[in-house]
This record gives sequence, C-alpha cells and structure tokens, in this order.
Amino acid sequence: MPLPDAPLTLDTAINLADIEALGRAQLDRNALEYYESGANDALTLRENRAAYHRLRLRPRVLVDVSQIDTRTEVLGLPLQSPIGIAPSAFHGLAHPDAELATARAAAAAGSVMTLSTFSNTSIEEVGAAAAGRLWFQLYLCADRQLSRDVIARAEAAGARALVFTVDAPYLGRREANERHRFALPPHLHAPNVGTRETLAQVETDTGSQLANYFQNLVDKTFTWDDLAWLRAQTRLPMVLKGILTAEDAALAAEHGCHVWVSNHGGRQLDSAVSSLEALPEVVDAVAGRTEVYLDGGVTRGTDVLKAVALGARAVFLGRAALWGLAAGGEAGVARTLALLHDEFRLALALCGKPTVAALGPEVVRR
Repeated sequence: MPLPDAPLTLDTAINLADIEALGRAQLDRNALEYYESGANDALTLRENRAAYHRLRLRPRVLVDVSQIDTRTEVLGLPLQSPIGIAPSAFHGLAHPDAELATARAAAAAGSVMTLSTFSNTSIEEVGAAAAGRLWFQLYLCADRQLSRDVIARAEAAGARALVFTVDAPYLGRREANERHRFALPPHLHAPNVGTRETLAQVETDTGSQLANYFQNLVDKTFTWDDLAWLRAQTRLPMVLKGILTAEDAALAAEHGCHVWVSNHGGRQLDSAVSSLEALPEVVDAVAGRTEVYLDGGVTRGTDVLKAVALGARAVFLGRAALWGLAAGGEAGVARTLALLHDEFRLALALCGKPTVAALGPEVVRR
C-alpha cells in the first residue's frame, strides 16, 4: 500500500518546484506579483525556461565517476559549485531577514551573492553577513555622485566585483505591477538609493512605485564611451549584466569587462532572445578574453550543466532564491542551493564528467 504524501515542508521538498510552491504560499499579492512578473505577454520569461527543455544531453558511459568534483571559481573566488545568487530587488518582501538571510545562506554554501542596488538592507550590513562572498550590482544613477558613493560603500563593505546592469535605461512594463500599483510596504526602504521619504514622494494614483521612481533615477545617456569614467571609479573587476548579442559581448571584452548573459528574468524587453539561446554566440564572441555568466530559467541541475557546457563559468539564481527565502528565510535559500547542487552533481556523474572542467559543448545537442 502506498504511503500517504507527507506535508510539503522544506525538509520534504525534493526539488525547486516544491520550494517555489512553499514560497508562493507565504507571499501577499503585492510581493508575489512583483517577483513573478515578466514584461508584457511574458514571452521571454517563459522562453528562459523552455530553452532548457529543447536541449538534449549526450552522456558518456564507462567513465570512472566514483569521485565527482563540482567546484569551480569566479574571478578567483572558489565556489562549491557553479551556482550563485543573482541580484534581485527587495528581499524584504519575502522575509523579515531580507538580504541578510540570502547572504548568509550563500556564504555557508560556498556560493556568492550579488546584492542589488535596490536591496532592503544596507550594503554594509550585507557585506558583514556575506563573509567575503559578495558582488554588488549597480544601476548607474543620473546623479553621478550618488553612484560614486554607492560604489565606494560597496568596496568598503568587501564586494569582490561590480556588476553593472546595462539592459535597463527604462524599466520594462510589468503589467500586473502597473495594474495593482506595486509599492514597498511602509516598513521597507531602499537604503542604497534613497530614504523612505524619497520613495513616498513618487507614490502616485497610477502605476508602479518602482517604475515611477526609476524613471528619473537612472542615467539614460550612458554609452560605451562612458565606461572609462565608470572604470575610473573602482578598482573592482567589472561585469556587464544584460548582454544578449555577440556584438555587445565583443565590445564588453574590448573594454576589459566580464559578461553576464541575461534578459533581466524576462522583465525588460519582451520577445528578447532567451539567455540560454544567446549564450553560445556570446561565448564565441569573447573568445576566452573574459569570464561569462548567465541567469534566467535555471531550476534544475541539468540546466546548470547545460549552461556550463555551453561556456558559462557559473549560473545565477534570481526567482529561485527568492522562493527559497519566502519559504524559510536563510534555511529556505540554503535548501534551494543544496537541492540544485545535488542535482548538478548527479547530472555530472550520469554524463560521465567527473569534474566541471570536463564539460564542453559536445555534451549538449542543440
């Protein structure tokens, strides 16, 4: 006789879909719509996931896989596996411990967290919790002095890289957020970019508070020619996040920047190419001159394997980490990372690849 299903908890969750179900159940409509929304018809949001389904693996057999080594490194930082945390705004919508919980879980897992400019927790507090495993994501502000100050704070807090998001001079239109007027609850603020009073000034009778605030915050004039100015503001390695074409990847490499393949979780330009589909041309264009990373649609260990086989140094989790945070705070993020790590390890073994370095494009049939 089959056993009755155990109640779904962090301990009984066996995959990231279970974690997502737990996390969704903890969120109110304002938070849930903010996290899950894609731009317009969410075509790109869905394609980020569907692209992995279309790829098939070519496993090798009769290989000694008694010892599997999942370790790699990003910009010289050792990782337990090629899985990091992508920058996402407003972790406080998911759990009271907000970005502190995410940072602690990433550090304990031997991962790396990328802190959003729009965090609910200050750079300094997250830096203290991240144990040297912190990158900082920058939206370049029209107020250049504000950007200088934020970069300096990130460096002082121990950030190991500056991740410059380049695909958002304007926010994509996330219709649920517009329809229901997304806004931060009164107990949350964005300490890296403004006070609670500043945010209150852009609360209007229509539209998303974030979209209204973003409208005048970000520098829309910044071009490739201005990267030299940004480079002069920091000693940190620079990563350009939001690259989807060979042309821009080549320019990034020419400017000495690393490349993060991303379409912003399908939240910016709808109908844009999926991150996974863009990855091979980006890898070819940089030709080993820079490291390449990817986010978008990763929910399985085989997804991690496919992206790494096609040239990504590491993948980064956006929504998946937030579902874990909502499901159980630090423990939920830790469980998310552990489940994905274990799936990746098994996928390596079953593909006949005992190390990350053994992966190559021959593993994937496109």
